[in-house]
Amino acid sequence: MKSCVEENTQAWMREIKCVSVVEAFRHIVRGTRIFIGSGAAAPLTLIEAMDTHSEYFVDHEVVSILTEGPAPYATEKHALRFRYNALFIGGNVRGSVEAGHADYTPIFLSEIPRMFKEGQMPLGVAMIQVAPPRDGMCSLGVSVDVVKAAAESADMIIAEVNPQMPFTVGDSCIPANDIDYFILGDHAIPELRARPITPENKRIGKNIAKLVDDGSTIQAGIGAIPDAALSMLKDKKDLGVHTEMMSDGFVDLIEQGVVTNRFKKKHKGKSVTSFMLGTKRLYDFVRDRDDIECYPCDYTNDPYVIGQIDKMVAINTAVEVDLTGQVCSDSIGARFYSGIGGQVDFIRGAARSKGGKPIIALPSTAKNGTVSRIKPRLQRGGGVVTTRGDVHYVVTEWGIASLHGKTVRERAMALIEIAHPKFRPWLLAEAKQHKYVYADQADPPITMPIYPQDLEFYFKDRNGVDILIRPVRISDEDQMHDLFYSMSDESLYQRFFAYTKSVPHASLQNLCVVDYHKSMALVASVGDMDSERIIGMARYVHDKDTGFAEAEFAVADEYQNRGTGTTLILKLAEVAKSNGIKGFIADVLSNNAQMLHLFGKLGGRHESLCNQGIYSLKIWFDEEATT
Repeated sequence: MKSCVEENTQAWMREIKCVSVVEAFRHIVRGTRIFIGSGAAAPLTLIEAMDTHSEYFVDHEVVSILTEGPAPYATEKHALRFRYNALFIGGNVRGSVEAGHADYTPIFLSEIPRMFKEGQMPLGVAMIQVAPPRDGMCSLGVSVDVVKAAAESADMIIAEVNPQMPFTVGDSCIPANDIDYFILGDHAIPELRARPITPENKRIGKNIAKLVDDGSTIQAGIGAIPDAALSMLKDKKDLGVHTEMMSDGFVDLIEQGVVTNRFKKKHKGKSVTSFMLGTKRLYDFVRDRDDIECYPCDYTNDPYVIGQIDKMVAINTAVEVDLTGQVCSDSIGARFYSGIGGQVDFIRGAARSKGGKPIIALPSTAKNGTVSRIKPRLQRGGGVVTTRGDVHYVVTEWGIASLHGKTVRERAMALIEIAHPKFRPWLLAEAKQHKYVYADQADPPITMPIYPQDLEFYFKDRNGVDILIRPVRISDEDQMHDLFYSMSDESLYQRFFAYTKSVPHASLQNLCVVDYHKSMALVASVGDMDSERIIGMARYVHDKDTGFAEAEFAVADEYQNRGTGTTLILKLAEVAKSNGIKGFIADVLSNNAQMLHLFGKLGGRHESLCNQGIYSLKIWFDEEATT
């Protein structure tokens, strides 16, 4: 009695006629360009036969994007038969490209299909892998990307039909009648297993998650950082998926109900991708699902299409970033490493999206912490994939830098702030040499250099406005400038004891450069990172001789009497106490009843001395008030 599998196999075998690889190879015209199918759908049986039956090939150019598995056509052994041209460099061909045995064509992934269709890169043969046919159609399975355009443009199609290839839907099929020769290739789909998430990558992922709002649509590239970012989105709600590549991380979010696609205007209720690359679990998961759709990358990666998706979050990685925001992601110096891929497509598309967030993420260091990935200038020969004009957010394990619309000075300071602490003094010195920042910019402190993210929190003021309380950053100087110049003359007088006409750079940077221990400043802000406005600050500076700290604070006029000042001073006292400071001292004008009242909320023993209209206050944290 025949099994169901055997019957199904015999059914689709009757629809097509399989030939041997030798029979198919006999029909290839010498000297033609050969396209190889992509990613985990690389036609492994055909590729192996290209090596073992190389006598059928003479002087062919072979092109593909990233492929999984061996690539004998890129080796020096077959140099007289094949010349490989990588449209994206994978690990299986990187050595050949470096050695000069293969070529590299830098190109946006979204533009490759048109290059095939319009004959800029005419294809003689497309060697692809397909799932068994259904109703006269063959699904391209886990890789539609550039494969569909290649198959539709090539003079001849040789398809390896694999019963283990999942049938996917969307715009992922080609007519079986269009395929010139079928060969049978029954083998497992190559797997790409995610690397363990390191503590460093976990911190990067957490920082990325801060930029992802509920209802956002996600694109994530390949690698440990995108994997880590996806793993940190489990507490989000109603996310959507429109991505170039789908990995196992997306499966987790779909199964957990985090991804619903319910707010997407395009492909509502559907996760959209161009190809899948991961484990067998992923390939089994996408099989025959109508809520996951595969499309060619000239659609998925079209910045115009991406820009029509609200709250689009694009997560991509880089090799290095310079202090002006230039991003190198396809080379290490002059050594080509990967490719342009879809990074620019999604960065530009997300920038056009309403509420979109284009993100470049990278570890702050390389080579076991000996090299900074944030650099004064890119390595010699390093190529710019994403321009400084395209960059919005740069994320490392040390924080988030928002660069879009910022000056070179602001960019440099923001990037120095998220560089590894041990490289910050060097980066600042280089920035000064290049005239990127003020010549007298204070050096970042090195005693307590880690930005204390755990001190960040939100509260609602008395008007119901969400206020973020966070430690000050060295890149906040321009916002502190705006805070003080937004205050009335009377508020400035209460703050400075004089009708001050200016708050110069020297004064402002002293407010922003703290060690988060003996000196600390907290700010209150409204808006998101792109439109953040500081509306209040509280600061203390420790006096090592007395053990007390001088405290001061200010709040923008329109936010006074709404709870911001109270929240700032109470949190500042809590931080000071945890850092071993005995208490606060402060000078307050005798007619500033509001500030006197706020300091009174600290409790503890108070001493006050009034001299010429100024109260000198001293407040002990650990001693009860005396009557």
